[in-house]
Amino acid sequence: MKTNLKFKIIDIIYIVMMALPIAFSIVLKVLTNPPSEGISISGAKIFLEIPMPLQNFIISESQINSAMVLITIFFFCLYMTHGLSDKIELKRQHFAELIVEKVDGLIKENMGDYFSGYAPFIIAIMALSAFSSLLSLFALYPPTSDINIVGGWAILVFALITYYKLKGGLLNYLKGFTEPIFVMLPLNILGEVATPVSLAFRHYGNVLSGSVIAVLISAALGGVSSMVLSWLPGTLASFPLFQVGIPAVLSIYFDVFSGCMQAFIFAMLTMLNISGGFDMEAFEKRRLKKAQKALKNK
Repeated sequence: MKTNLKFKIIDIIYIVMMALPIAFSIVLKVLTNPPSEGISISGAKIFLEIPMPLQNFIISESQINSAMVLITIFFFCLYMTHGLSDKIELKRQHFAELIVEKVDGLIKENMGDYFSGYAPFIIAIMALSAFSSLLSLFALYPPTSDINIVGGWAILVFALITYYKLKGGLLNYLKGFTEPIFVMLPLNILGEVATPVSLAFRHYGNVLSGSVIAVLISAALGGVSSMVLSWLPGTLASFPLFQVGIPAVLSIYFDVFSGCMQAFIFAMLTMLNISGGFDMEAFEKRRLKKAQKALKNK
């Protein structure tokens, strides 16, 4: 495909707009975080706190970075879909179609044909989670390390789970709390509440623990370097020998592999919980009754 100058310019604009949000977050962190010595493990920095009646409204580093990730994903999607045609002429179209095919396959395998329209939602969750975790590669605070961010995702998923459980009828939904026997009512209620909690803490805990472990190991390697090279003169004694290369290898696991894996696990649990909570048989019976009632009224 011979692309004209206008097509290339639009491509460049999309690429620049993908990079700008990350660059903004980096500049913001440099300007607002004073340099510190030693190990520093803290939560998201709070930029603004607005007084509210019940609780103050907070603008934090995790919220800003989440917004930047959303903007980056938006322009990435525009870039990937720019120039698509019935006849595949761009290499990016192969990649875009591969993503669509794989996600559609996951939806069909884990949720069934009824939920085929959920592909955009699932790939959005995976992309947002993975890109958020990968921010740590740029020394930025990953939003997935903030329980408030991941907790919001879990509440959204829980609302969808409840919505599809109620599709079988309110009585059918309430009846599920008494199965297999009525004595299980307290445990079933507890299990229902535990769903969003486990979704949030599993994702948040794994990402945060990886970041903490990486920082601690890097600091420990710095201490080992100082101890081993202490006999050398001048600045050679302070050269961080063991901090060269090893933290980068650890970052491949904690930041890249683990971050992408947690995104995939969160998406899989979302699919399984939503489809598992949907009682197709009860839904069909309820729909049939509504159809029969509508016919009688006519």
